[in-house]
Amino acid sequence: MNPQVEAAIIVLVLIGAFLLTALFLLPRLYAGLRSLITLSPRFFAWLEPLLFWIDDQRRRKILSHPFPKEWLEFLRKNVPHYSLLSGKEKAKLRDAVQIFIAEKHWEGCQGLEVTDEMKVTIAGQACLLILGMEKNYFPRVKTILVYPGGFRVPKDYQDVDFLKEEAMPVLGVAWHRGPVILSWDDIVNQANASGTAGNLVIHEFAHQLDMQGGPADGTPSLPNPKLQEKWRSIMKIEYERLVEESKEGRPSLLDHYGSVNEVEFFAVASECFFEQPVEMARHVSIRTRLIR
Repeated sequence: MNPQVEAAIIVLVLIGAFLLTALFLLPRLYAGLRSLITLSPRFFAWLEPLLFWIDDQRRRKILSHPFPKEWLEFLRKNVPHYSLLSGKEKAKLRDAVQIFIAEKHWEGCQGLEVTDEMKVTIAGQACLLILGMEKNYFPRVKTILVYPGGFRVPKDYQDVDFLKEEAMPVLGVAWHRGPVILSWDDIVNQANASGTAGNLVIHEFAHQLDMQGGPADGTPSLPNPKLQEKWRSIMKIEYERLVEESKEGRPSLLDHYGSVNEVEFFAVASECFFEQPVEMARHVSIRTRLIR
């Protein structure tokens, strides 16, 4: 290789490494850089390949391996949505599952051994949320902890004492810039508190989607302020309706747990969108417009 070309490649790689370091260690700097990028599409078109070059190379290597046959059986068995996807969507979901599994640290709790079936099931359900996105594999989620059943967690995930009296009993948790913690028993036996179809993985990863733009507020990152404002106005109407239905004890399509706050409303609505799409479209068209 020409020495000058080799030197140029090394310089570009070093620049890319610096920018990636800034991404993880200096989030405010990265947010400012993203703001600059959005003001200049040409600049973004030039910089994006540099920013994500290392990730792209690693992911190409991951996808160079064929999708394991046993993993496909796990998808068909535990991710029923898979059979409803088009051929192109199935291929994209399989790729997302491979990347997701490879890029996360998996850990079993209370003696549980995390199996390939658990990984594929969790990854397959979580990646349904990002199937229409490009290069979004929940980058802020580094670790996934799996318990055999329900568990207790401290209110602050940085407090490692899970035995404190104030620790809360839960089935799943998603912390901002922290891990996602899930109960395997409640993943394979899906049902929410009201007895209707639920999805613990989609619920917790909807929170993570919500938190990609900052602390959870019930509004995920959207491409422009106008769409964001439209989202908030529609969500406010539907959230207040659910609160009233919950107070009066009236049945509703959405689980009443969504009336706790707008953050939980978004997660519950996401569950309903994937688990009861026909009912959602037929009876609450405004809600489907909100989710879509």
